[in-house]
Amino acid sequence: MSKGPVIEKAAELGFCLGVRRAIDTIERTAQEVAAAETLGPIVHNQQVTERLAGLGISIAPDVSAVQCDTVVVSSHGVSPQVVAEIEARGLRMVDTTCPFVRRVQLAARRLADAGFSIVIYGDEAHPEINGVLGWAQGKGIAALELPQFTRPPRRVGILSQTTQSFPGFLRFVSEFSHAYLEDILELRVLNTICDATLKRQQAALELARRADLVIVVGSRHSANTRRLAELCTATGVETHHIERAEDIDPSWLIGRHHIGVTAGASTPDEVIDQVIATLKETSPQ
Repeated sequence: MSKGPVIEKAAELGFCLGVRRAIDTIERTAQEVAAAETLGPIVHNQQVTERLAGLGISIAPDVSAVQCDTVVVSSHGVSPQVVAEIEARGLRMVDTTCPFVRRVQLAARRLADAGFSIVIYGDEAHPEINGVLGWAQGKGIAALELPQFTRPPRRVGILSQTTQSFPGFLRFVSEFSHAYLEDILELRVLNTICDATLKRQQAALELARRADLVIVVGSRHSANTRRLAELCTATGVETHHIERAEDIDPSWLIGRHHIGVTAGASTPDEVIDQVIATLKETSPQ
């Protein structure tokens, strides 16, 4: 009797410390107040958003739209200007900014105070980057490709969005150095990719090298989850990014011997468990 494929979870996957901390904080807040609003989603995961909505936690796009007395800053953080808006309205602020994001914010402020122009390797549309640029006091730009300077600044500090890939950051720094180091007086590079991101990326790569199929679980809006899918795909193994167990196509599993499962840092444990259970039930025996 033939056995089904081996189904192996990555050594590091799912909720990181910052996300668990944010969700624990907002659940405590939901017990204290009748209603609260988060500035944007607390994390990029629909299942988490739906569960918090059931606790009376809704989402506001910005401070001006907040209608409750309590506003929650998401794990992605905000700029000092947004904090000032919250204070000006007299709202109670619950801050769930991830400690690794806070580290980037403070690094941006220190560099700006020291007279550096700041280049952030990251997606300028991401809320984390919007916040960090505010901490850069108007002296920062964000880019995923080499920025073009007519005349480069004399002193430059390079940071990274916490959820970017380390190989991508290395490439960016190398290209920047080759293009501009000759004209720059001082260049400081700070690796601000968070430890949880690095560990999940390394574990995903190790798993992808053993597996003949990889399933990456998490929101398509989650930057760190998309990065996991990109890294696994780059190894050559067939990779599928799904948001929940219902997204699994049984045809993917035909002829597979070793299926790897990894998940982004904002993916709940129960969603990962549902994916594992569905793979076991659906895989040909």
